[in-house]
Amino acid sequence: MKSQTEYLTFNTKSRRDYINITGKIEEIVRKSGIQEGICLVNAMHITSSVYINDAESGLIQDFDDFLEELAPHEPISKYRHNRTGEDNGDAHIKRTIMGREVVVAVTKGRLDFGPWEQIYYAEFDGRRPKRVLVKVIGE
Repeated sequence: MKSQTEYLTFNTKSRRDYINITGKIEEIVRKSGIQEGICLVNAMHITSSVYINDAESGLIQDFDDFLEELAPHEPISKYRHNRTGEDNGDAHIKRTIMGREVVVAVTKGRLDFGPWEQIYYAEFDGRRPKRVLVKVIGE
């Protein structure tokens, strides 16, 4: 069995952002040479997420609107976590809703997606560097 591990770093200009990383992940899978296996992609920070869904701008805005209604950033006094001097209590909740990681099958050297599936990095407390782990395992 072989494996390849790479890290991607994101530093968004805004507090919240949604970045399609499918092409970057496909390139890592190609580079790995693995033909049959799995690809794990996980956010390595507690205020960011990796998820799979459609690459449609209206849907991405729907996610953002839903999350902001569910856990609005302000007022920051609303969150007990922010009493520690932070202002990102909402970002922790948003990450928990959207999830930490995805696992995609690798078949014949390619990510084995269903129709319209794309991998996204979601940032909920940006403006500083954060990493994503990509690990491809297989034969």
